[in-house]
Amino acid sequence: MPKESCLPRSAQRAPLVSNTAVTGQIVSTVFFTFLCYLAIGIPLAILPSYVHLDLGYSSVVAGLAISAQYLATLLSRPRAGRTADTVGPKQTVLYGLLACGVSGALLFVSALWQHMPGLSLLALLASRLALGCGESFVGTGAITWGIGQVGATHTARVISWNGVATYGALAVGAPIGVALERAYGFSAVGVTVIGLALAGFGLAQLKRATAIVHGEKLAFRAVLGRVLPHGLGLALGSVGFGAIATFVTLFYASRHWPDAALTLTVFGTCFAGVRLLGANSIKRFGGFRVGIVSFCVELLGLGLLWLAPDPSVALLGAALSGAGFSLVFPALGVEAVGLVPPHSRGAALGAYSVFLDLSLGVTGPVAGLVVSQFGYAQVFLFAALSAALGACLTLGLHRRARREPHLTVAGAE
Repeated sequence: MPKESCLPRSAQRAPLVSNTAVTGQIVSTVFFTFLCYLAIGIPLAILPSYVHLDLGYSSVVAGLAISAQYLATLLSRPRAGRTADTVGPKQTVLYGLLACGVSGALLFVSALWQHMPGLSLLALLASRLALGCGESFVGTGAITWGIGQVGATHTARVISWNGVATYGALAVGAPIGVALERAYGFSAVGVTVIGLALAGFGLAQLKRATAIVHGEKLAFRAVLGRVLPHGLGLALGSVGFGAIATFVTLFYASRHWPDAALTLTVFGTCFAGVRLLGANSIKRFGGFRVGIVSFCVELLGLGLLWLAPDPSVALLGAALSGAGFSLVFPALGVEAVGLVPPHSRGAALGAYSVFLDLSLGVTGPVAGLVVSQFGYAQVFLFAALSAALGACLTLGLHRRARREPHLTVAGAE
């Protein structure tokens, strides 16, 4: 363990705060992530069918529409990390919530232009790009904000609770989006996203900012090089989520199964449950060990989705996929953040998260090509093979860490 003097002041104070108080501070911060991902989850279940069935575009275009958000997140993630390190996490979250509001406005415009498919798709793509920027700024800012409040020793807990907020919001958002679209039309989804962004912005203004950790910042390229192997593992583990989020509704429709949105709800619920129950396992067993087990569970779930003969087996596959994917991000993330000094933590989180965005951005169009050539079920086989590669990579990282324990930066954990 690093000496206390190596830790930032917020980390030195952490042991004096009760466990309940720490959890309360974390939850009050990642709540902004919840609002952001609620804005993402509400349109998620209806966007593929809107593009494919209502606007009349191919499944590849539907996948590109979903992936546009992840592309924007990928490109803005370095800026989000640097902003959190330089002007502070609170301001970073505020910027992200404003971008979410812009996304909602563009989504509303897309609904108004539905009779003009080309313009509607253009507005929709712009909405997805704005939402992607919002996601990177809110997600990175909230994690850094939380760590600044409770100390770096609670990094795994902050990342885990942030994931609970993320996928809990997706689980709640999918059925809400379907209900809104059925009752009031697609435009109501845009109005709801605007409302969520405004509410979050107002609440964030009231919350105390944390002090900026000073020190010479590592260049983003240097940070990226340190977290590259861990990020590749995250990318491989994220393919399953990308495949489910993008194509599970069309997969259900191709087999005439009902309640496709329930799959996203089950995925998100199991994801959040495992995060809540298993967060301490990372501190107990180490990130790499937890990551290997997580990949194996995800692999099993995706295999069940690939072979599912009926909706009940598909739901079980989604549940296991969510449970397995749940701890991949914090397990590898704790190991990645441990490679940089505290004053570059935001950049490390941004660089590491880039691989999640890259994976989700690539998965949409690649999965669309798989669908066009082999059918919807094969998308989940593709994702399962990616999870298997992720398990092998994480095993290799674990063995390297045991050989070279000196790589962890003092004070970064």
